[in-house]
Amino acid sequence: MEINELTHKVIGSAMEVHNTIGNGFQEIVYQRALAVEMGLRGIMFEQEKDMYIHYKGEQVGCRRVDFFIADCLMLEIKALDKIEDVHKNQAINYLEVYNIADGLLINFGSNSLEFKRVYNKKKVKPNNYPLNKINPS
Repeated sequence: MEINELTHKVIGSAMEVHNTIGNGFQEIVYQRALAVEMGLRGIMFEQEKDMYIHYKGEQVGCRRVDFFIADCLMLEIKALDKIEDVHKNQAINYLEVYNIADGLLINFGSNSLEFKRVYNKKKVKPNNYPLNKINPS
């Protein structure tokens, strides 16, 4: 499935969740409801996926992504009054450290569903650094 079509399906799923249960719940409620809705629509995803952060081939951290969809789209869920620049910048930062091209930031906390598509402008080819560090002699 092409990324624009996939993004459209995910946003449609989020709209269905928001239209059905409204705003005012904790983030985890929306995450679970969205997992149900995307499953019903046949969207392949991993929920609460551990994503490892690497620096020059060395693992330096780990973070759980709300959803990693079809091996190409990162989705972060929020339940806030509104999405601020800090949330968008954080999502872009995650795309960069995970080397993922496309992401979505969806906020269920406002009266109307709010979503932002985010992009990694620094996407690089995988394996720029060796997996095992070799010390020069």
